[in-house]
Amino acid sequence: MTVGSAAEAAAGLLLVFFVPGYAVTRATFPEWRVAGPTGARRLLEMVTLSFVLSVVLTVLVGYLLLVAAPGGFQAYWTDPVLEAALAGLALVGFGVAFARGAFARIPPAPPAPEPLGGAEGAWELTRELDRIQRDERRLEHALRVSPDTDTPRLQDELRALRARREALTRRREAQYAE
Repeated sequence: MTVGSAAEAAAGLLLVFFVPGYAVTRATFPEWRVAGPTGARRLLEMVTLSFVLSVVLTVLVGYLLLVAAPGGFQAYWTDPVLEAALAGLALVGFGVAFARGAFARIPPAPPAPEPLGGAEGAWELTRELDRIQRDERRLEHALRVSPDTDTPRLQDELRALRARREALTRRREAQYAE
């Protein structure tokens, strides 16, 4: 194997197994940086995602070439159509990544995650409903054992707690319905 063919093989392997996926990864996640305390983990994520995306893109581009070519796609060494298509895809990916700020000194802000309907405050709501239920049981017991003079006040408190519980439940169900 000559030096030229070894360089060709290395460039081909990079083009098939890394570069298109890396370009798409940087275009998709321009805020990812390999620095700081999570740098090693982010590097592993980027390399893994780049490899997997490159393999997927190679298969998809090869399939599209197979379907789109009039006589079928023949992968000859002298006819680098697949490599040219992957290089074009990588160039487009790098262009989009550059436009989105993936290679800027200061990374762009990551997109804010959209809150899921009913997902926020589930723990707090559960604790509040448990507290209300405990208070209801306490008031029901107090109504059974208390003298008649405290009954109207305890019944008012119990009605207020039940109304609060119903309001919380209705609000939560409305959040899930969104």
